[in-house]
Amino acid sequence: MRLRKLRKDKNISQLKLAMDLHMNQNTISRYETGEREAGYAELISIADYFNVSIDYLLERTDNPDINK
Repeated sequence: MRLRKLRKDKNISQLKLAMDLHMNQNTISRYETGEREAGYAELISIADYFNVSIDYLLERTDNPDINK
């Protein structure tokens, strides 16, 4: 998942991201290291937060644009 790259590109700490998404910082860390996979609702929240598609977040495409 591209979470770490997106977060670092925006200069956002794991703690800030976790607080903004109403999650635990440890959960964000585990998503970034691959120890845990985000569920459907969490993927939507993360993709919406960074304004990217879920496919981009999951590295299924290199195009971050959302197709609506």
